[in-house]
Amino acid sequence: MKLLSSRALRALERFNSAYPWDHNAHYHRWILRQLPRRSDRVLDVGSGSGDLARLLAGRADAVQAVDSDPVITSQARKLTPSRLPVTFTAADAMTGIPDGPYDAITCVATIHHLPFTQALTRFRRHLAPGGTLVIVGLSRAQTPVDHLLGAVAIPANAAMGWLKNKGRPAQRPVSMTAPTRPADMTFDDITREAEDVLPGVRLRRRLFWRYTLVWNQP
Repeated sequence: MKLLSSRALRALERFNSAYPWDHNAHYHRWILRQLPRRSDRVLDVGSGSGDLARLLAGRADAVQAVDSDPVITSQARKLTPSRLPVTFTAADAMTGIPDGPYDAITCVATIHHLPFTQALTRFRRHLAPGGTLVIVGLSRAQTPVDHLLGAVAIPANAAMGWLKNKGRPAQRPVSMTAPTRPADMTFDDITREAEDVLPGVRLRRRLFWRYTLVWNQP
């Protein structure tokens, strides 16, 4: 579904480049509200520059942050005060997760880079009884609802960029420098596979081309 002309899209891309903001960080505070106020151990998968891991460190005794990119993992270490209980590891999310169990596992804009069902199964195995899994992911637009949310997000995205940068052009934050790729699973695909692995899982479409998934280990 084509919502804007090529000329309008190019103008919007120039505007977004001048006033960038991190769509994933927009959901960090929401993620914290899904988690207990205090935890022993927390795992952040796809930790990037460490913004979420540093927030999680304010309410956990230990945070394990894993990302497959050694360059951005090194940057995350440099950006993180030594007083915070965060350990950054450059490793594959499917094979390099430090042994759990974890009271909470978070994964933001990463699971579409992984084999979806296998990743959910691995997260479930690393989650402690009563623990919480929170995912913010990307899905491929397919339904009229998907396209409507995408249409609403276009002007909202520009407005948020302007407000977050206080109307002044800015450089892209470090958290937005990691390589990305488009999602290939639709929201319906994601829901079907997630419900098979995580009975009782809660999923919801969100603005800014995201969805959320929350599940509690029995």
